Amino acid sequence: MGTMMMSTDQAARLEPLRLREISDAAIALIDEQGTVLAWTQAAQHLVGYCAEDVVGRSATLVLPSSEEALGVSAFAEQCRAQGGWSGTTTVRHRDGRTLNLSLRLSLLWGQDATHRWLVSLTDIGALSSGRMNGSVRKSLLTRAPVGIAIRDPQLRCTWVNDTMERYDGISRDWRLGRRLKDSLPGFEAEALEAVMRQVLASGTSAVHEYRAWPPEDPRREHAFSASFFCLQGADGQALGVCSISVDVTSNQRARERLAILSQASTCIGSTLDIMQTAQELANLAVPLLADYAVVDLAESIPPFGEEPSARIDTMSDGPSVFRRAGLASIHPGIPESTFARGETISVLPNSPLANALRTGRSHLEPVLDTIPGTWIDHDPARAQKIRENGVHSLMIVPICARRSVLGVALFARTEDPMPFRDDDLLLAEELVTRAALSLDNARQYARERSTALALQRNLLPRRLRGGVAVEAAGRYLPADTDAGVGGDWFDVIPLSGARVALVVGDVVGHGINAAVAMGRLRAAVRTLADLDLPPDELLGHLDDSVRRLTGEDDDAPDQIMGATCVYAVYDPATRQCTMARAGHPPPAIVDAQGQVTFPDLPTGAPLGLGLGLVPFEAVEVELPEGSLLAFYTDGLVESRDDDIDVGMHRLGTALAHPEQSLEDLCSSVVETVPTRAASDDVALLLVRIRTLNAAHIASWDLPTEPAVVSTARHLAARQLSEWGLEHLVPTMELIISELVTNAIHHGAGPIRLRLIQHQVLTCEVFDSGKCYPRLRHARIVDENGRGLFLIAQLSNRWGFRSATGGKLVWVDLGLPSTL
Repeated sequence: MGTMMMSTDQAARLEPLRLREISDAAIALIDEQGTVLAWTQAAQHLVGYCAEDVVGRSATLVLPSSEEALGVSAFAEQCRAQGGWSGTTTVRHRDGRTLNLSLRLSLLWGQDATHRWLVSLTDIGALSSGRMNGSVRKSLLTRAPVGIAIRDPQLRCTWVNDTMERYDGISRDWRLGRRLKDSLPGFEAEALEAVMRQVLASGTSAVHEYRAWPPEDPRREHAFSASFFCLQGADGQALGVCSISVDVTSNQRARERLAILSQASTCIGSTLDIMQTAQELANLAVPLLADYAVVDLAESIPPFGEEPSARIDTMSDGPSVFRRAGLASIHPGIPESTFARGETISVLPNSPLANALRTGRSHLEPVLDTIPGTWIDHDPARAQKIRENGVHSLMIVPICARRSVLGVALFARTEDPMPFRDDDLLLAEELVTRAALSLDNARQYARERSTALALQRNLLPRRLRGGVAVEAAGRYLPADTDAGVGGDWFDVIPLSGARVALVVGDVVGHGINAAVAMGRLRAAVRTLADLDLPPDELLGHLDDSVRRLTGEDDDAPDQIMGATCVYAVYDPATRQCTMARAGHPPPAIVDAQGQVTFPDLPTGAPLGLGLGLVPFEAVEVELPEGSLLAFYTDGLVESRDDDIDVGMHRLGTALAHPEQSLEDLCSSVVETVPTRAASDDVALLLVRIRTLNAAHIASWDLPTEPAVVSTARHLAARQLSEWGLEHLVPTMELIISELVTNAIHHGAGPIRLRLIQHQVLTCEVFDSGKCYPRLRHARIVDENGRGLFLIAQLSNRWGFRSATGGKLVWVDLGLPSTL
């Protein structure tokens, strides 16, 4: 690919330099004796002499007397023998300065085999401002062929050089004495003659491009650039017009290739979708390069499968399986293709496709050989398509990146009669190389996205356990764009006393790092939830944790750059829900009739972005019977096109059907809310609240006196007997004795005892003190300190939490599996 880019770049630079040499040249017409016959304004500007000064006089007026002067017969004979001469020389300016110029002497033929010399002088210093080195510039100036023709004021050809015949195939004898309309197509001749008339009238020079079909390449149109100069006599009147033509076809092709490559940089790889990138390559190639193009990708690359082989020589003796990912043709319906886009295909081992994949080298077949005995005999379906559609020229380019075979691109011509050439192959290789980079990026993205998605799904809860408090369902939808998987998450956390914590969060960023950061944050929330902290306090501790994690290592790839979160605690015994949020959208509350409201919660600063100076605020809401709560991330309600209020309204409309099952309602929400923009992922958590049966709750207010311990044991034993849990009475009496005694000695009155029968049996003792119990191991000589240790041994779990007006110590006992 580098060779092609070098030659294209050289052509793009050399041709403008050649044209500049001609269009800026000083032109003079002289005879065999070196007498100046005609002069141009450009010559006057260059050397300072006007036409009146030099016409009719010897050219030695401006050329130094040396062996290069035209008056030297030996030099003139040498020029005549070679048909001209070019090189560098020194020229005297009218003010006495010496100029170092490029000199070109071109032999012109007239009628009756007479001849003249056309002298063109160009300032080398003006050309040296380009990026060409000296040897390249010298070669250009001395060897570049130019076609020259001189016409009289009636635009009849009077003098011409041999190069013009090679350019357009018109012989010298036919051209001399005739106008352009007798040799060129009418529209080209009219345009050129109009330019020449303008030059004759103004006395200035002009440049114009035209087309011709040289005899040595009659099937390919060539582009020529002609510079026109007005030739003046001694009186300053126009004697005729001189045209100097240069074949700029290579420059035009170079510009076309540069345009295609420039277009490729914007058209190929616009997304990180592998199939789309392959189709973009095919679309660009047709019709700019080929009449038919296909892109086949190995089935082993994502999203088709796993990582491709790390070696190029992966072809075995049997057919290899690919998937047709890109397909384009100049014909409607793409009749050249045996397979449709997306179908799997096989590459036979004896085909040029297999050889290109095996060697990693491109295959060029300018004239496709379809005679019996060739490789197409082993592929009858393709052979039929080739013959039916007139495929006559073929290029096959393997798609390789980081020494991995990603697939193969095939280019064919059917209607275009010109066969593919080496420069076409170089262009195709450059296009495929650029596409390969985009495909490799897409492959890496697909692999990373799959990894991040798997990590995200594994970090999210597999089952939502709402216990007796709520019925829960959730959805996670990754972004559909290049941003990929993000850090959105949700969770349902069982708490003591049949309560449940509901949480939804959104970590800033996308990809694996965001998924890892989400996992860290979710683990922190679960740890803090186990401490039974109120929502506002939990968010405060979480904010501290995020800022601490962010400050530990600013370069850590999975550091949390900010997050939003909403945290709620629902108590099924009271239908009270306490909520707090940190920069997150508020949850939606849907009553049994489908009325949707969004509670007015203080917004709070996003986690990790505030300074911890403003505390989070919690709001307590009593939920109606049968209510439904919806927690979500901003990807569900925000979009680039609509305001967030529009998204909230659409969400409310989708939620206004609480009679549906939660799973169906989750699907309805994500399907009917069009603001789930592809630029962000979505987490959705729906919970339908339950109310704990009052018959399963028993509560007593107790005085703060030692005798109440016996009363508490008796009340609890009687309640357990009513519930049919007599076997738990001895254990519960020990636990209540310890808890009530501690409340009397270390707390403050009043005391409240509550038993809750749900998935476990919970015993709660409340007092208004602020002294929290602490488990410690008593020494042998200690008389106290063994009560909590005994409770820990007898119970499933125990703990304490803050409550309005004091604290609450709780203990859970397991129930029979039949309950």
